Amino acid sequence: MLTSRPDCPRCGSNHIVKNGRIHNKKPKYKCQDCGRQFVENPNNKSIDKHTLDYINKMLLEKNSLAGIARVTSVSKKWLQDYVNTKYASVPQQVKVSSKH
Repeated sequence: MLTSRPDCPRCGSNHIVKNGRIHNKKPKYKCQDCGRQFVENPNNKSIDKHTLDYINKMLLEKNSLAGIARVTSVSKKWLQDYVNTKYASVPQQVKVSSKH
């Protein structure tokens, strides 16, 4: 039985090989031309405000990223990107005023 494989979303190549499966059993593919790994028809879901608030609280309590991702059902990559974005928005120098 011949199965069709998707084209690479980065370069459009059709030189694609199966490259395992992700956590929800969807097949993962790899482009032999550019090296991009991808899943066909990924399920990108938005994170609701309640979950985001909970993530922020757990980050303040210094929980591990792996633990937060597991409890809130977000990917570790999404969580790391979120933390990096939050970190980049914080001023690197904190202004301290003298005590009067």
